[in-house]
Amino acid sequence: MARREGGRHAQPSPGPADDRDAAGVSRDQQRRVAALVAERGRPERLPLTRRLLLIRIIVILTALLGINYVAWRWLFSVNWPYWWIAVPLVIAETYSLIDSLLFGMTVWRLRERGEPPPAPEGLTVDVFITTYNEPIELVMTTARAAKAIRYPHRTWVLDDGNRPEMRAAAEAEGIGVINRSADWVGMPRHAKAGNLNNALLATDGEFLMILDADQIPTPEILDRTLGYFTDEQMGLVQTPQYFVNVPDHDPLGSQAPLFYGPIQQGKDGWNAAFFCGSNAVIRREALMQIGVSRYAHDIEVGVGKALRTAGAVLEEARAALTPEDQHLAPALDALEYDVKKARRELARGVALFDVTYRFQRRVDDVHRQLVAADVQALQEDLAFIRQLEAVAEDPTDSLADVSESALDTIAHRAWSPLGAIDAVRALVDAVDVGRAGEAQPIMPMATISVTEDMATCMRMHGLGWRSAYHDEVLAHGLAPEDLQTMLTQRLRWAQGTMQVLLRENPLTQSRLRWPQRLMYFATMWSYLSGFAALVYLAAPITYLMIGVLPVQAISTDFFVRLIPFLIVNQLLFFVVADGRPTWRGQQYSLALFPTWIASVTSAFGNVVLGRDLDFAVTPKTKQADTGPRWDLVRPQLIAMGLLVLALVVGSIRIAVGQAGPLGTIFNMVWVVFDLAIFSVIIRAARYKGFEPASAAPDPHEPVAAGAAGGPASRGAA
Repeated sequence: MARREGGRHAQPSPGPADDRDAAGVSRDQQRRVAALVAERGRPERLPLTRRLLLIRIIVILTALLGINYVAWRWLFSVNWPYWWIAVPLVIAETYSLIDSLLFGMTVWRLRERGEPPPAPEGLTVDVFITTYNEPIELVMTTARAAKAIRYPHRTWVLDDGNRPEMRAAAEAEGIGVINRSADWVGMPRHAKAGNLNNALLATDGEFLMILDADQIPTPEILDRTLGYFTDEQMGLVQTPQYFVNVPDHDPLGSQAPLFYGPIQQGKDGWNAAFFCGSNAVIRREALMQIGVSRYAHDIEVGVGKALRTAGAVLEEARAALTPEDQHLAPALDALEYDVKKARRELARGVALFDVTYRFQRRVDDVHRQLVAADVQALQEDLAFIRQLEAVAEDPTDSLADVSESALDTIAHRAWSPLGAIDAVRALVDAVDVGRAGEAQPIMPMATISVTEDMATCMRMHGLGWRSAYHDEVLAHGLAPEDLQTMLTQRLRWAQGTMQVLLRENPLTQSRLRWPQRLMYFATMWSYLSGFAALVYLAAPITYLMIGVLPVQAISTDFFVRLIPFLIVNQLLFFVVADGRPTWRGQQYSLALFPTWIASVTSAFGNVVLGRDLDFAVTPKTKQADTGPRWDLVRPQLIAMGLLVLALVVGSIRIAVGQAGPLGTIFNMVWVVFDLAIFSVIIRAARYKGFEPASAAPDPHEPVAAGAAGGPASRGAA
């Protein structure tokens, strides 16, 4: 709407307006673009290999057996007298079935790309190394390796800490440094996303490669990835994250061979492989299109809220007219008609700036007609009007961010006629076209989450761009070497994913194809496993200690339905993994249940309740050894203690004849399995950090794709 510069209103776009959208695009162009987006987002046809055929057969069997088991549980097996444990258990089993179905859908189109296309000559590339407070020598090690990349490019260190010594070290070796511009002073910084957004406007390469400060690239990384961009629809190429400071037994679960392998390959088959924050090459055009489209979207949301609230304000003012004020009714009716007309024009795709400019002129005309009215009635309205004007004047506020409840309060109070007009004018002015509350109006990297990667890529896919997952280790990084750092990292990933779910639920993103929506949702869904884990812990403990059975009976029907499902489900993981280790990932999916629960509750508090969400940069260096941090895993230790106690009590109860042998043995096996899962926590707490072998691995030595890994817990699907 009005851009507040020198008190002037925005001017209307030239030419006919009735067939253009907010960006001035004609309706025919919109239809062609929509058709192009739909076609570009369509996954490519995959060859049906023997392995893929076997995977699909097992997926079908898993789905049939799982649905059969869970349906039987709901219909015939819930022990309703003990609903307080029986219902949570069957809900947890339903959650697990959905998780299994989403995983099956993911690997249904598992795509193994093989040898990449050759990189074309003449492309311009900017290599970004993001840093905040990492040790300068660590950053320089990565920067030197980036400079040594064979394909012609420019290397930049994006130092968000603005350290003079970092600049001096980089420039001494011919490496560029980018700090935040002065525009960011006093503005929201948006962490890594803000750092990248600032650098995007300071550079001009056709493509950019993003590296975390500890991710040392191989010289051939661009030669192995740029070839995919001969497809003009390709927006992103992601490669694995692999860590060189992780022992073979991986006590902290740092390597994620299932995610950086079959899961990303499966998402790739649905054109939904997503950006993981580092070791990726992105087309600049795709990012800038994200920024522009998001800017237009936010302005459209603000205009829509302004017009809806303006209509309600005018209705209230019209209804409150006294017999003495009826002569003002025609002016209010006329403006109410103009509100409805503006909303109809926006629905037809008329340019936002044209609609709002004409509406502003009408508001001013009606305001002049009512100036001579009783000013005393206006006094009661001034406080509310000042609130709206504060939104228009405060650079940190935007009407797109104002809650609907706050707008309802404004809309449904008793307004005087002139007060109503001034309120409408203030609402119009509150739409921040210039985004005065941000350092730059265009934000290509998403800023809605503490992890910018997933949200950015989801928006990219929504605009019809393709992505590719190249399953070859082309950079070598550093993983956390202590429990506290690992937990901080996993919590941040999970919180960021939950923020995206709550702010831009993929299931509601109409521009995404349904398979893409489900692929993004599958990752988000996996982080809800902490609540299911609580139930899976409570159920066997409850039976062994007090004899309460969540199912009606441990019967033949129960085993005939459950055991085949469990076996085939594990067979699916075995076949899909194709030799990659998966046990550690399975352990942490359950053992970190307090972290997953905390991520959901804290993200909900941040997004829905407006609470602060603490953000911490993951340390890239080994922390001081202070001994085992048992305090960090207290909930898991309590759970393990209860499991052991349940084994003891269960043994006593069966010895004295208070429990049946079949149910007791079944639940004891369940408890032993849970203890095996939780044993990784003991090892993690006692872990003293990586001790390299006599000869440290060469970070430029290629690593087999089957050994590739990365940050664990990016999601089970």
